[in-house]
Amino acid sequence: MSEARRQVLGSIAKALGRSTPPEADGAAVAERLSTRPRGPIPARTRRPPAELTDLFVTMATEVSATVDRVDALDAVPAVVAEYLARHNLPARVRVATDTELAGVPWEKQPTLEVGHGAAEDDDLTSVTGAFTGVAETGTLVLLSGPQRPTTLNFMPDNHVVVLFAERIVAAYEDAWDLVRAAGALPRTVNMITGPSRTGDIEQRIQLGAHGPRRLHIVLVGAAGIG
Repeated sequence: MSEARRQVLGSIAKALGRSTPPEADGAAVAERLSTRPRGPIPARTRRPPAELTDLFVTMATEVSATVDRVDALDAVPAVVAEYLARHNLPARVRVATDTELAGVPWEKQPTLEVGHGAAEDDDLTSVTGAFTGVAETGTLVLLSGPQRPTTLNFMPDNHVVVLFAERIVAAYEDAWDLVRAAGALPRTVNMITGPSRTGDIEQRIQLGAHGPRRLHIVLVGAAGIG
């Protein structure tokens, strides 16, 4: 432990009137870490899977994300091209090489220029997969890794995320269950709810403050749901 951290923790202990943590506190912390108790689950998430998909879409659009529903990965290239055209964006995307996108037939859209790997300064649009989606708040959960550079989540102005409907869960606790079940935790778990925004500047909402100003979700396997 560094000296600076020791001083900070010492100041906290002094303010609490403690010299060393009581043994009972240590046992309580250990138990919480091992059992991972679940927090309160919102009542709105207690519904069948098909309705969870609808809830996810509702919550995501309420925070300014946009959503396209498609039957299969084959439809993704055309949907992405249409999205770019709709916003007068160049027909060029930077794509993650993760397994969620392995089956996307980009060659079906020959007018679309597709690059792979980490985002670069001149990339306007990125396309990534999502590990899961949380219906509770319309949140996307993205895991970092060699095939999933985190720069794709934050550098381009436009972020397109491909999410399988079957991967949508009800609440945050469910999402963390999936993350832990997948094995070793990644270096970064990004939870993204809508495009980047801030209200710090004259108390006005500004999009794109710390990341993409647009977030578009392509929901695969959900075209006939809802």
